[in-house]
Amino acid sequence: MLTRKVTPELVSKWKETAKTYRPLLQPNKKTGLEILAYLTGKYPVRELTTDSLRDVVEDNILSNECHARKMPAGKTPEVSGFIIKNTGTGKHLYETQDEMFRGRAIIGTVEIHSGYFMVEGSSLLWDDLCAFRGVDEDDLKNYYVVAEYVGCLKRFDLLESVLAEKAP
Repeated sequence: MLTRKVTPELVSKWKETAKTYRPLLQPNKKTGLEILAYLTGKYPVRELTTDSLRDVVEDNILSNECHARKMPAGKTPEVSGFIIKNTGTGKHLYETQDEMFRGRAIIGTVEIHSGYFMVEGSSLLWDDLCAFRGVDEDDLKNYYVVAEYVGCLKRFDLLESVLAEKAP
């Protein structure tokens, strides 16, 4: 999860990371339903059904071409949103909350058709979902997405296993 100011040095680092790892990665993106099952299976959640949350996620998808083009033709966004409970595996997310989010509820949403997700309140949860979701062919063309994905895989010590999936 990007939580710092973008600098030319950071962009250079992203480009170098993408240059190194892009040839080693292959498309492995999970579906929205798989991401939803992962989120709700791993963490204790309480469903949110507010129109405002749904509207924010829909607007993020439809107003940004990179997300909108991942929506299947003729489909409208179907959003599921949740508050992560501060119990069980969710407790760790709250205990390790970034300073900027401390004391706030952790919210996760998943759009079923595109695999888009949004997280508020926890970079750890965002990174977990990013590492799980994977990348598609279009994502592999974007140096920032590749660098962010690689960083998330490293955070959870998953990079080597993902790279091994491509090995003959």
